[in-house]
Amino acid sequence: MEQRQPTAIARSSFVQRVLGAATFRIRIYEEVEHDQGATAQAALVVGLVALAAAVGGLEMGPGGLVAGVLSAYLGWALWSGTCYLVGVQLFDGTADWGELLRTVGFAQAPGVLLVLRLLPGAGLPLYLAVLLWMIATVLVAIRQALDFSTGRALATALAGFVPYMLGTLLIELLLGITPTLLP
Repeated sequence: MEQRQPTAIARSSFVQRVLGAATFRIRIYEEVEHDQGATAQAALVVGLVALAAAVGGLEMGPGGLVAGVLSAYLGWALWSGTCYLVGVQLFDGTADWGELLRTVGFAQAPGVLLVLRLLPGAGLPLYLAVLLWMIATVLVAIRQALDFSTGRALATALAGFVPYMLGTLLIELLLGITPTLLP
């Protein structure tokens, strides 16, 4: 009897993962959830979004760039960590913190469009559209990572948003930037 060799799992490229996450492709969220090597890629997505937001919001000056990058990474860790605790402890989700880091990191992909805030008239409307898009992708990321309903994903995301906002506020205050709710 012939033995079959295990088939290697096909992995999407970084660009395919970014585009797939931004377009709600469940397969991409499942792929990055289970690919421990994708944590660095998720961190790259968070960094690219932070830079795009900083360039799009140049009016905040150099302190805004530093605050944006620091708060992006701190916020990513806090939101993912809180979602892990709430999702697993309260809602019996099945994930570890790394799985949430990866899926939530890739879910921020639409944020690269924040660089377009530089275009005349694009500012606030573009920011709000991208923000809503990112909220939707984060909900998908949380739902897929924790393997539960959209309702539980929403409750988990809301619980994780509080530490995220507090972390961002703290960084802005420490760097002497006047905190704003909207750009």
